[in-house]
Amino acid sequence: MSLLTHDRYCDEIAHQVEQLRAVATSGTDLSATVPTCPDWSLEDLVRHMGGALRWVDALVRTRAKENIPPEQVPLGAGPQERGDAAALDKWLADAGELVVGALREAGPDTEVWAWTGMMHTGFWARRMACEITVHRADAALAAGQPYEVAPDIAADALDEWLQLVEWVQRTMPHEAARDLRGPERSIHLHATDTEPGLNAEWIVELGEEGVSWRRGHEKATVALRGPLTPLLLAFYRRLPLDAPGLEVLGDREVLEFWLERTTFG
Repeated sequence: MSLLTHDRYCDEIAHQVEQLRAVATSGTDLSATVPTCPDWSLEDLVRHMGGALRWVDALVRTRAKENIPPEQVPLGAGPQERGDAAALDKWLADAGELVVGALREAGPDTEVWAWTGMMHTGFWARRMACEITVHRADAALAAGQPYEVAPDIAADALDEWLQLVEWVQRTMPHEAARDLRGPERSIHLHATDTEPGLNAEWIVELGEEGVSWRRGHEKATVALRGPLTPLLLAFYRRLPLDAPGLEVLGDREVLEFWLERTTFG
């Protein structure tokens, strides 16, 4: 598995910021509930994402050696008045411009604090690209709008999520993560609509020693098949397993077990 380039991640952050802004200014009620994050309104989601971008900008610009509490990030909470779509849009646009500029200036190898063992700016470029890619799907679902994502980004977001699950399962005292240890079981993810060169298939193995994964085509305990974007969203618990175009083959309970226990990250 190889990463995308640092510039590719920066480009995607900028693109996804524009896409999220378009949803937030489309006339959809900002107080509308986000069905995939039911504790949030659409405005809450935008504020969360913009705050995350500004937090990462602060980490990168200061070359932080330890975490910066989000409440200490200037304008991290968003505009003072709620329900002001224009103010929210400008705040989000500024957040995107700031973090992309900081990441481009720093490059991928600058040392900076991160909550995993990957203490460099390249981690944050990838993390923010994947984070906003999925949260933009949340916003699109809340607004009843279509959602598309570039295949290379969708595949990388699956890679990154599997890496994070593996890391949490291995290093953090998380009850759900510990539950993933047990009898040998496996999951095959198979994107059915991509070019062969993307190699958009994954094998996830669960066993007594923990979680491991790799790209590949192999027989597994259960398989989830379908177009790459719905596959990504289902694996992130944004779409049900019986969403149009998706197919579950084999022991569905194993896949449901995995999804129920990977709600951290």
